[in-house]
Amino acid sequence: MPRTVFAVAPLIVAAGLFGAPAALADPPYRNCTEAHADGRYNIPSDDPAYRSALDRDGDGYACEPYKGR
Repeated sequence: MPRTVFAVAPLIVAAGLFGAPAALADPPYRNCTEAHADGRYNIPSDDPAYRSALDRDGDGYACEPYKGR
């Protein structure tokens, strides 16, 4: 039994260290740059991360990807 524990323990630690990355910033985001760094685009108005200050065109979606001219 102890050998099993010693064999499995490093795997559990490695999973914790190399698992899915944590969010860079938690909502509410201060700006769209922060939201984009967290992989968030087109945040709908019913999402807790939505703020009207982040919705420049007032269409109900905040932090839309920039479309070049």
